[in-house]
Amino acid sequence: MFERFGLTILRRLDPERSHDLAIQALRAGLGPRPGPAQGDRLAIRVAGMDLANPIGLAAGFDKNAEAIGPLRRAGFGFLEVGAATPEAQPGNSKPRLFRLTEDGAAINRFGFNNDGMERIAGRLTKAREAAVGAERAVPVGLNLGANKDSADRAGDYARVLARCGASVDFATVNVSSPNTEKLRDLQGAAALRELLERVMQARAEHAPACRVFLKIAPDLNEDELGALAETALASGIDGLIATNTTLARDGLASRHRGEAGGLSGRPLFERSTRVLAQLSEMTDGRLPLIGVGGVSSAAEAYAKICAGASAVQLYTALVYGGMGLVTRMAHDLDERLAQDGYGSLAMAVASRRGDWL
Repeated sequence: MFERFGLTILRRLDPERSHDLAIQALRAGLGPRPGPAQGDRLAIRVAGMDLANPIGLAAGFDKNAEAIGPLRRAGFGFLEVGAATPEAQPGNSKPRLFRLTEDGAAINRFGFNNDGMERIAGRLTKAREAAVGAERAVPVGLNLGANKDSADRAGDYARVLARCGASVDFATVNVSSPNTEKLRDLQGAAALRELLERVMQARAEHAPACRVFLKIAPDLNEDELGALAETALASGIDGLIATNTTLARDGLASRHRGEAGGLSGRPLFERSTRVLAQLSEMTDGRLPLIGVGGVSSAAEAYAKICAGASAVQLYTALVYGGMGLVTRMAHDLDERLAQDGYGSLAMAVASRRGDWL
């Protein structure tokens, strides 16, 4: 009841202001504290990380790593914070976040606004040292970005990993945000190969225990996905995250549907899940996949798992369902696995991939 009341108040405010207040509320201890939902069926190992459950927080919610402790206690199996760039930057001009309530969606054009890697690195280190009990078992990752005015964007990713990688369990190379001009050009085979080589070299030198994931866009065609999958497999990275926000605007009802930026939430579900299934087939189990895009219920999380994901991430769904959604989804997912006769979540991964191909 308290959470429903809080969500009602926050929805009456400017979306970005509401987001900032939500972070402040978590830091003040006002968030849920159930700890990660657990159960033998829900546990899964992803890229060497043991997750109590497969429901993670997507990057973008806690951009500056300010609420890691409270978020670790909110029921997630893992967290991703950021994106972080080498230098602090304000991002794009406001307004830059829009609720599409009728569509269960959001559009953002933040543009990697963040406090910069130095301040974020300090918070990551502090959070790692402060973790106690069950909190220690919730892996934390950092989304890597490049500064808008950088002359060497590939170098930016390597710099952030070198500075912050030792304080996180995984790092995500984000070349799929639509809100930094020409950033998605780095998804091309040659540019991506060079970028990943530099990132992996930085890992070898500064953070050898840090897993490296690559987050891709949902707007790639099959040939582009195939080339990306080949590059990813050859690079030695540890996994793929599919997908980031989309530039598509099909079937939207909200008055904000024409706003520039990346669309997230319910309308992204089918598009992102098809891409996920295609990548699952292309990589054939050689890289674990994390499914993102339109997950707002256990049914959607389960669909992504059956399409090929070993874990999923949420963000926009929390705007409409609150943090309590996390544990509700985990318990419902456990029931769905039991109903289908799966003794473990891993048994369900890619079990219905063909439905999306």
